[in-house]
Amino acid sequence: MNKYNLSPESLMMSYGYEPEWSEGAIKPPIFQTSTFVFKSAEEGKAYFELAYGLRDKNKNEQLGLIYSRLNNPNLEILENRLCLWDKADDCAVFESGMSAISTVLMEFLKPGDLLLYSSPVYGGTDHFIHHFLPSIGVNTLCFDASDSKEDIIERIEQSGYKANLSLIYIETPANPTNDIIDISVCKEIADLYSSEEKKVHIAVDNTYMGPLWSQPLKHGADIVLYSATKYIGGHSDVIAGAVLGNFEIIQRVKTLRTFLGNMPSPHTCWLLLRSLETLKVRMEQQMQNANIIAKYLNEHSQVESVNYLGLLDKESKNYKIYQKQYSAPGAMISLYIKGGEEEAFFFLNNLKLFKLAVSLGSTESLAQHPASMTHAGVEPSSKQRLKITDNLVRLSIGIENYEDLIWDINQALEKVAMLDTAKSSDFCGRV
Repeated sequence: MNKYNLSPESLMMSYGYEPEWSEGAIKPPIFQTSTFVFKSAEEGKAYFELAYGLRDKNKNEQLGLIYSRLNNPNLEILENRLCLWDKADDCAVFESGMSAISTVLMEFLKPGDLLLYSSPVYGGTDHFIHHFLPSIGVNTLCFDASDSKEDIIERIEQSGYKANLSLIYIETPANPTNDIIDISVCKEIADLYSSEEKKVHIAVDNTYMGPLWSQPLKHGADIVLYSATKYIGGHSDVIAGAVLGNFEIIQRVKTLRTFLGNMPSPHTCWLLLRSLETLKVRMEQQMQNANIIAKYLNEHSQVESVNYLGLLDKESKNYKIYQKQYSAPGAMISLYIKGGEEEAFFFLNNLKLFKLAVSLGSTESLAQHPASMTHAGVEPSSKQRLKITDNLVRLSIGIENYEDLIWDINQALEKVAMLDTAKSSDFCGRV
């Protein structure tokens, strides 16, 4: 009889855990302990040899529990389950998305290396790339969605560091503009500059699409990163990050994590295990809501334009990339309100159901102003080039009734229209 392969959403309920391990508890309890008892000194030695990378695993050998800075049952179950969505060999979970990102960048870059990265990226990542990496002698080079493969190669060739290219880091779709990067093109560039002595790795921040709508490893990525705070956590009550890839890559990441000490607590892991059980139903509802809301916004007289993957021109290059890389348009919308910062702020201040807060991917709908909030630290010239303008608003769509969300958006936009009318009348009066 052929083995039946269960879907990830089914395996999220039980994979990696047996109730008899914990007095029959149907869900894993919180293993709130700092250390674990060895059965013998020989066992302790064997575990530490694996943990510190002193030898390879023997056939069927597993790393046993040592100390919660290295491993913990809640952490291990979580990492096993996260692998299912991305079909990854292994996973390393962190105490925040930025700790996951910074650990990967520090592990795969050394002084003198060149980092090629897409722009825009999350504001925290942008700051780390521009301020920390140069301080340790790492060279950086950016490109954006408008650049062709030939443009990027020419830029690398002219950089003076082509022999030092070590990592390509991309965020797609980009935060906050929803620009998309072709992962397969990045793979071709990585292969071009790889050698037998040195492989150029590709890391993809997949936070915007979560593990449901995109699996970058299928398209040539070596490393996938998440702010697990977002869709994976999904309830605005936990901070975490995750990195996925093959065994060799994740072993490197986990080894550095051991000595940086930036792993999550057992309670954080337990909360994320709870959230994984509803990941698919949450994300599907969010996407359905976003699809309807984006179409509504696209027709609104007070909106200049809308960036949403579900609105891409079907004849465009971006639509072909979208079809290849993504299974759904997601739940993140960027809209440009007619006017400037004043109109954008007036819209945000008059929302009732949407919460004015940063972050994304949670059950509640959120709205924020990227130029002055999440991307405040980005250079003004870069913000202008990347269209992170004063009239840009980012919406993260939740699971509320979509008609209620549209009502809220409409009443806020009507107030913006009234503001513009008042300003126009005042101007005419003064003339």
